[in-house]
Amino acid sequence: MIPPPETILTDSSRVKCDGATDIRGGAALGHPRVWLEIDEHGYVDCGYCDRRFVLRGGPADGLDQAALPDIASGASV
Repeated sequence: MIPPPETILTDSSRVKCDGATDIRGGAALGHPRVWLEIDEHGYVDCGYCDRRFVLRGGPADGLDQAALPDIASGASV
């Protein structure tokens, strides 16, 4: 597997993504804002930009992210 394009550590199990956090010009260059819920896997992937959000201290924190399957919000593995 290949690693996700960007991994963000977070302290919250509910995160938002608009794909433009670090893009000059803001959300106009990203995608619609979506709210994602990190479940028992300890991470979730944005369905638009594949950005991965990992819960700090959760089961996926510190693991090789390239070895983990994609998990979209609300999906189960």
